[in-house]
Amino acid sequence: MSTPQPGSTEHPTDGDARPDTEPPVTPVLTPKQAKRANSTVVGMLIAIAATFGLVLPVLLLNPTHTAETYARDIDVPNVSSEAADIAGYVPLAPDLPEGWTSNFARWNTGGSDGVPFWEVGYLTPERQFIQLTQTDNANPTWTAQLLDGAQVSGQRTIDTLDWELLDSSSGDTFLTAETGEFTLILNGTADLAEFDVLGAAILDELSSS
Repeated sequence: MSTPQPGSTEHPTDGDARPDTEPPVTPVLTPKQAKRANSTVVGMLIAIAATFGLVLPVLLLNPTHTAETYARDIDVPNVSSEAADIAGYVPLAPDLPEGWTSNFARWNTGGSDGVPFWEVGYLTPERQFIQLTQTDNANPTWTAQLLDGAQVSGQRTIDTLDWELLDSSSGDTFLTAETGEFTLILNGTADLAEFDVLGAAILDELSSS
């Protein structure tokens, strides 16, 4: 075997070559594969557009439930008198101070639970919401459904009527009371002082009827 001479450079054979890095491999799609990939993307975009087409009208028909959304004034005494024949009693239509308005008033014939009830939505002068619900045929299941998991936090007396005070995870305050033949439920976002105003007006009407 010959000995390399000083200053000479010995080159490795082809079999000994070990490149440090390999060049990246760029995948190449066939025309058929490229067409399939484009079809998948187009299909996904069409599906997204179709979903928005279904959801957007629902959102437009069901805007956020704010005081501005409900800004109308229903003639509650008139609706109450119309519902009296069906209800078998004259539903509550309390006389409230100036600045209070109603955004709905209706008689609900009840569902599978068989509990018909009267409900009215009020907007306070502070633009907060309180709903009044009245029935003469309550049962524990129906009441629990309306309270929607609210927990008892105390008691509140409005004039001479004691109400049970409940707080819910949704942020609504609930007041419930039994008076005569009726179960009454108030719930909403208003301050308790505004619940007091509505509660007092309800009691005035019940006392005069």
